Amino acid sequence: MRRWWVLAMLAGGGCDDGGEAGGADVAVSADATSGQDTGGPEGGDGDAGGPDGEAPDQGASIDDVELAAADFDCMLEWTKVRRFYITNKLGRLEEALDVANNPAGGTYPPGTVIQLVPQEAMVKRAPGWNPVTNDWEFFFLNIDGDGQVTIGARGAEDTVNAFGGNCFECHNKAAPQWDLICEQDHGCDPLPLSARVIENLQQADARCR
Repeated sequence: MRRWWVLAMLAGGGCDDGGEAGGADVAVSADATSGQDTGGPEGGDGDAGGPDGEAPDQGASIDDVELAAADFDCMLEWTKVRRFYITNKLGRLEEALDVANNPAGGTYPPGTVIQLVPQEAMVKRAPGWNPVTNDWEFFFLNIDGDGQVTIGARGAEDTVNAFGGNCFECHNKAAPQWDLICEQDHGCDPLPLSARVIENLQQADARCR
């Protein structure tokens, strides 16, 4: 069993969607289960292009990203904002950081990828990809000891984590100005993981070896 799941289960599980238990400042992550078949066959690293594993949009605009497993590289090489890591696969990192650091919130640009722990991610798709989730796509990533990544699950409204929690329902508790990003004071339920556990999970990212 992967160290992430061991630690998460010991901590009580749940979506990575809020502050750390005890009131510490914890940022956001996305959630999904390895058992949800929304990517490729057997929940693999298929390139589902629409919400919840629908067929890719052949007319996707240049403002969209449809990430494959190889696109999820070492999160420690991205920019750290408080406790989460952020990058933008369309070269719009400055815009994304402006939103992340804006005390009034804002809407993240397409191509933004946010991770709190290596095995989970949320990706901002093109405007209109899924208005219900503010165009966020949620991912669960399988990472082996050699740092090889496969997509265990991906989707939008119906993506659930390993403990059966619906990721969108967790993130949707954030106040509207935060664009579904959950930190300790954004309105989401607290995350039952300590700051030390989160830091250990981040530093153990096998993709960074």
